[in-house]
Amino acid sequence: MVIRDRARQAYRAGGFLAATSAMLPLYLARYGSAAEADKDAVRDRWVKRWARGLLRLFAIDVVVAGTVPPATRRGDRGRLIVTNHRSAIDIGVLLATFGGTMVSRADLATWPVVGAAARSVGTVFVDRSSAKSGAATIRAIQRALEVGQTITIFPEGTTFGGDDVRPFHGGAFIAAARAGAEILPVGLAYPASSGAAFLDETFLAHLGRMAKSDATRMGIAVGAPIAAKGVGARELTQRAHAEVRSLVVEARALIGP
Repeated sequence: MVIRDRARQAYRAGGFLAATSAMLPLYLARYGSAAEADKDAVRDRWVKRWARGLLRLFAIDVVVAGTVPPATRRGDRGRLIVTNHRSAIDIGVLLATFGGTMVSRADLATWPVVGAAARSVGTVFVDRSSAKSGAATIRAIQRALEVGQTITIFPEGTTFGGDDVRPFHGGAFIAAARAGAEILPVGLAYPASSGAAFLDETFLAHLGRMAKSDATRMGIAVGAPIAAKGVGARELTQRAHAEVRSLVVEARALIGP
């Protein structure tokens, strides 16, 4: 059992680093040569390809309830995806499902391999301890939404265990209101036995632990879009929080208690 787990861990962790390192220069070359109008579509294709490959590598089986909307295009109304945050796996699941890019904690930019990949696809980094960083993040989200991009944020601010959805930070909802964007609420749930929760450990430790785990079946429930145009940020924050709480219950029902 121990030998098998270690072999699986080495295979998956090595595959993660190898796949990310191999795809990054190929993506950058394709993105750099694409016409300006096509760049978002090129990024979405490569991001989804990378994320889906990693989900297969780590044996993550995603069960989806609800309607996944088509990808946004430049000139469309931008889309802000808001969801609860439980695991580093969330990033791969959301990118594989919706494409686009993410808002992430600032220190991810310095992580080996992953940081370079995240920077290359336009990830917005925020230091929640800095008011200046928070204001810059709101402006960056607003600009992305105004040109029709899809951007995902975890408004709880960090990862938590269990299904209870903590209060949302309101900054991204200010950006959505200003941009007149569409807000898409999403709920995520993992089996309690999966060990997927990313709590009190480094990313490398989390990656190593998940790399030796058995297959994980997780649920994702997609809600109805919320139009942000003409609605105050406080109301949007409250509505989105209530929707995500309800959707987490739906996601839990997909995979059992």
